[in-house]
Amino acid sequence: MTGSSDKWRQHLTLMLPAASPGCIWVHACSVGEVGSVAPLIRSLLDQGHTIHLSVVTATGFAHARRLLGERISLSFLPWDLPGTMRRFVDALQPSLLLLAETEFWPGMLAACRRNSIAVIGINTRISDRSFPRYRASRRLWARWLAPVSLFLAQSTVDAERLAAMGVPASRIKACGNLKYAITPPDIDSAALRNCLDSTGKRPILLIASTHQGEDRRMLDMWPQWHASCPELLTLIVPRHPERFDDVAALIRSRGLTLSRWSEGEAKPGSHIILIDAMGILGGLYTIADIVFIAGSIEPVGGHNPLEAAICGRGVVTGPYIQNFRAIMDEMQQANGAIVCSNDHEVEQAITQLLNHPDELRRLHGHATVFMQEKGHPLEQMLSEIAPYLPSPKR
Repeated sequence: MTGSSDKWRQHLTLMLPAASPGCIWVHACSVGEVGSVAPLIRSLLDQGHTIHLSVVTATGFAHARRLLGERISLSFLPWDLPGTMRRFVDALQPSLLLLAETEFWPGMLAACRRNSIAVIGINTRISDRSFPRYRASRRLWARWLAPVSLFLAQSTVDAERLAAMGVPASRIKACGNLKYAITPPDIDSAALRNCLDSTGKRPILLIASTHQGEDRRMLDMWPQWHASCPELLTLIVPRHPERFDDVAALIRSRGLTLSRWSEGEAKPGSHIILIDAMGILGGLYTIADIVFIAGSIEPVGGHNPLEAAICGRGVVTGPYIQNFRAIMDEMQQANGAIVCSNDHEVEQAITQLLNHPDELRRLHGHATVFMQEKGHPLEQMLSEIAPYLPSPKR
């Protein structure tokens, strides 16, 4: 992991990336985008291409290292100023830029046009919240996005929104969502389960990716779940590491028996285990009995439910799912997700699943079938990108 001083030096282009000239430059903002583009990056690496990935956040940087290791060169994106972007692009000398989701940086695009670098928008998504602003300033965006040769949109809705922003329809194709191009984590589920619950028998409720305010609200619901299932083991996974200690203190203030992942094997009889480490969540989906996706009872917008679905787990969420609205709508229609309108509905939905294992099995079964039917967005995207790719290095 790069230090914080290196991060800011890279933002200011006081430290420039050491990448191979002619590489494919991929830009993804943070953890979610990095996870989405990782399968595409692996496929390009397997074809013999060299990849430089730029990110914005420290968590995105760490996630990229975990997923891709030393197979790529990696850096933080410079601030989007004419001088910094020009220096960055001149140093990188990429042959192609693949721009994930809505990382539309005018200075970046101008620098690519100046250097005759082709740009393709991959997995492009125009959110409910952002679209009115983009549409109101469509003339500016039509000009800023002119260097993009092709947008590979997540859905027909995203394609229509790009057109409404002034992008010619001839440069837009709906390819599906790369988030579906995921595989289950390669872990020893039995060993993980034993580390958390040596009995191997306790039902596990996984509360994934909590944000400020959500831990307290979930703990307010916990007594109802415990009354329904006294053997329940609850795993809480805060989204941001800086909150680990605060969440631990909150749990202890409720008089609950707490274990922390960082302290080794869970204490027998723990009510709650705090997962106070990064990179663990994906494996936990393989052993959870019930999955709640947080970031959804505070107005954050939710998190990716597909990481659970690929492990054969349906999900419960709160009402704030706008970041993954299309996916959640499809999962709901397939009966692989339960979207609740408020805290009371969340409490009741999880209680119902604890009390009715047959309903829980059906929820998970529907999620499994849903993933099997989603097709192959990665193959389609690789086909569309192929004409723009440089010759492989090997």
